[in-house]
Amino acid sequence: MFGQQTALRKFAIASKIKRGKNNQARMGTIPSETIEQIAAANDIVEVIGSYFPLKRAGANFKALCPFHQEKTPSFMVSPSRQTFHCFGCGAGGSVFRFVVDYEHIDFPTAVRKLAARAGITVVEKSGGRGAGDEERQRELRQRLLKLHAEAAQWFDENLIRREVGKTARQYLRSRGITVEIAMRWQLGYAPDEWDAFGSWARSRGYDVRDLIASGLIKAKDDSDPTGSQRSVSAQGAAHATASYDRFRGRIMFPICNDVGEVIAFSGRLLQDEEGAAKYLNSPETALFRKGGVLFGLDKSKRALIEADCAVVCEGQLDLISLFESGITNVVAPQGTAFTEAQARILKRFVNEVVLCFDADAAGQKAAERSLDALLQNDLIVRVAEIPAGEDPDSLVRREGKTAFEKRIADARDFFDYWIERETANLDLNSLSAKMEVARTLAETVSYVHDPVMRGEVISKISARLAVSASAFAALVPKQVRKGPSEMTTERRQQLVPPNDIALLCILALRSEQAHQFLRAQSWREVLSQLPSTYFLERILESEVRPNDSASLSAFLASLEPEEEDIISGWLHLKTPPNSVAVPWLRLRQAALRRQLDIAKDRIRLPELSTGDVINLQKQILDLQEQLHELSQPAGRGDN
Repeated sequence: MFGQQTALRKFAIASKIKRGKNNQARMGTIPSETIEQIAAANDIVEVIGSYFPLKRAGANFKALCPFHQEKTPSFMVSPSRQTFHCFGCGAGGSVFRFVVDYEHIDFPTAVRKLAARAGITVVEKSGGRGAGDEERQRELRQRLLKLHAEAAQWFDENLIRREVGKTARQYLRSRGITVEIAMRWQLGYAPDEWDAFGSWARSRGYDVRDLIASGLIKAKDDSDPTGSQRSVSAQGAAHATASYDRFRGRIMFPICNDVGEVIAFSGRLLQDEEGAAKYLNSPETALFRKGGVLFGLDKSKRALIEADCAVVCEGQLDLISLFESGITNVVAPQGTAFTEAQARILKRFVNEVVLCFDADAAGQKAAERSLDALLQNDLIVRVAEIPAGEDPDSLVRREGKTAFEKRIADARDFFDYWIERETANLDLNSLSAKMEVARTLAETVSYVHDPVMRGEVISKISARLAVSASAFAALVPKQVRKGPSEMTTERRQQLVPPNDIALLCILALRSEQAHQFLRAQSWREVLSQLPSTYFLERILESEVRPNDSASLSAFLASLEPEEEDIISGWLHLKTPPNSVAVPWLRLRQAALRRQLDIAKDRIRLPELSTGDVINLQKQILDLQEQLHELSQPAGRGDN
């Protein structure tokens, strides 16, 4: 028994260490004092109310939960506790947790977002090996974010207000992009000059090394295979400087991360020139990884969540035209096909994807190349029919929103489209041709994890190829897949403590007096004898101040999401009338009974020496005496 108890305690300690590391990673290097300051400056009612309306419900506020479908409001916000909790789906926590879940961003990003809202500067801790490099990288990112924000504004002013952007404005107008739309998307124009942007940026005090690191300018000895053809005199003028502009004579589309910060640009050539790429993107930088960003996500993510479906198009103009027509659940990959990282990002918001790629060979190829990444992330994929010579931009402008929405609704299952395409010119009488296409199809089917979907696809393919379903299934390679990260019912049951411990947790978080009382007891000794005490230990060993909502928010931010859900639910219950001494007394009694049971089991072991037996007898008598004393009235056990 002693060995089993020790093993259980070691397991609990290991779990705490792991949780501590997870919490540390979640908190990043932002000091807890800063988190408290940010929490105090961001009233949770105002923050949540900026996303959707809240209605007063007594001392609290309520609304329909944004995290699950419901008809009766069960989403509650407490101004006094500065917490939220949904009694329908169980989501809950501090203002930080709300922004994390609603915006689909990580914890440090949510902290910075709320800090910016309150005008607070976030200074992160540094320390340990490699801290200097991390600090330099962080400072570089901040400088590049500032540069990109100001560059976007400069490009935008060129397009909207300056004579140099007149031709670009006329082109965009011909594509249905008004000045108002251009301003909403902060479209811009890069003048057809070698040093227009670079000269402006240097005049603003930007260092050339940062400008080169941003990818917005290039060193003069860099090759420029995608640039426009220029005269000898113009080339000479460029080489007279240390660097030159990457984007010249292009309409500029800012590329934002999912919180709306400009991190890169895509430039469309205004006048086609031989040897020049029609579209030119920023190179990969400290801010930008081409395969990890979806264009338009910062504007469309709420619509994606609500629709549970993403309409995917190829180009920025396609996306903008669809969005402005009222089809707002749209994204575009930064290239012709989805990467694994982009598919993972998309899965955070939707379960279904409708591909709206061009009908030409390149568009069809892009759709096929996207499939594996999308299927690996359990996304249902359909393909909308786009007539030859058309694209989403031209279709929605010509046919209107309703007609395009019908195309989306009528989009075919990708496998129906793909099987038909792969077998259209196949000679089914040729065994070698049939085997070749069967292996190709089987490789892609292996990425379908859902057993029902996989079975349906296998049936369709085997019927089309005129082979048995079992024979085709034998060709499908097995894929290794990681398990889900969601909290299971068993995990929740392990986390939720028994009644008395839960009651003490509530009292310790709601009452300064109760918190001080428990801290004054020998709580570590008592709790070490009992199971399911993790939450109470976390509360008592923390510096949380129950009467300070900012301190409470900082404590909640240190927890894992599923732990925060549980505690936020407790905080939204009515304060129990019980005195803290009563449940604490029962806990002390439970700890003594547990020790007594262990001693009684131990004394029955045959291999004990006479000395061991005598010691155990004394221990049993002592424990029985302590239990008898605690059972006496007049609160003798409260001291």
